[in-house]
Amino acid sequence: MTADKTPPLPPLDPDEEALIRELGRVMSVLPRAVDADMIRERQIPISEYTTLMHLSEAPDRLMRMSELAAACNLSVSGMTRVVTRLEGSGLVRRVRCDGDARGWNAVLTDAGLARLEQAWPAHLASVRRHVLDHLEGADLARLTAALRSIAPSA
Repeated sequence: MTADKTPPLPPLDPDEEALIRELGRVMSVLPRAVDADMIRERQIPISEYTTLMHLSEAPDRLMRMSELAAACNLSVSGMTRVVTRLEGSGLVRRVRCDGDARGWNAVLTDAGLARLEQAWPAHLASVRRHVLDHLEGADLARLTAALRSIAPSA
């Protein structure tokens, strides 16, 4: 036993080790592959596509910047950079939060919604090719539940 009297953990068995290594590889490779597809097909990085997607699903197509950053798994400063690029293209605009003079909301414009709709087929093809085509016959509901239990949403 260790000095704090906690028994040592057993090493991973070969199946556990293989799962952890492959999961890490997927977490690294998949976003880059989808991003490359999106840029090649529609000239829009996945970070911008994901931002437009979350805004399109929000009430009034509006989200507080910090909430949008969390939904996109980005830091607030990273989200600010993405929104600044989108704002420069007229796809998003920023407005002050009601009742909070320090807070900002991002709002999806009609042009932003049109850009999202234009990019959607490329995104769909990419996620089918890189993910769903490899899971034929899998219990997707159970897999989704297992993944959600690993990284629950806030």
